Amino acid sequence: MIITKQKEFKEVLRYLDNQNKIFIIGCGECSTTCKTGGEADIKRIKAILEEHGKSITGYCIPKAPCVAAQVKLELAKNRKAIESSDAILVLACGLGIQSVKENLRIDKPIHVGCDTLFMGAVDSAGIFLEKCSACGDCVLELTGLICPITRCPKSLLNGPCGGQDKGKCEVDKTRDCTWILIYNELKRQNRLHLLKERRPPKDHSKSTRPHQLSLQ
Repeated sequence: MIITKQKEFKEVLRYLDNQNKIFIIGCGECSTTCKTGGEADIKRIKAILEEHGKSITGYCIPKAPCVAAQVKLELAKNRKAIESSDAILVLACGLGIQSVKENLRIDKPIHVGCDTLFMGAVDSAGIFLEKCSACGDCVLELTGLICPITRCPKSLLNGPCGGQDKGKCEVDKTRDCTWILIYNELKRQNRLHLLKERRPPKDHSKSTRPHQLSLQ
């Protein structure tokens, strides 16, 4: 899941200066879960925009705006409302926003309503936790499915640093040291031998941006 938060309204309003008729595009997956681009979130910002003199020509919520086919379908359904607008406000992650830009066949200003924070998961308490850095060279098989690159503030790959104290991270003393968690998990799985295996240095070239992948 891609975690987002809505931008401060005053920033969004500044983007929309001199543009009065606005069409809003949300996201039916990640942004809905994050409460930044679902129907309730769109209605909330719609009401605020209207209080500030803006007119909302309509809105749509592609299930996944980062998927070209899905955003194209919603754009086609709402073509008249989009054509009558001065600008489009997108409440989705950076992927969704760029997908709207690339698939919109009408020349309209597109504005960003959310900040994209990280890839993560939601725990049972409803807290969003960053767990993957999409590094392109996954080590989870070797670390008990706990990612040291993302969850260790220093992204250490060879065990805990000298600053860990009683299992706690020196960067954030309220957090468990990632490598202590890895050790305990591998011990539970009876796989501690993985920590003794020599491995080549991580191939950081796989994380060079931007990526491109063909499935053909």
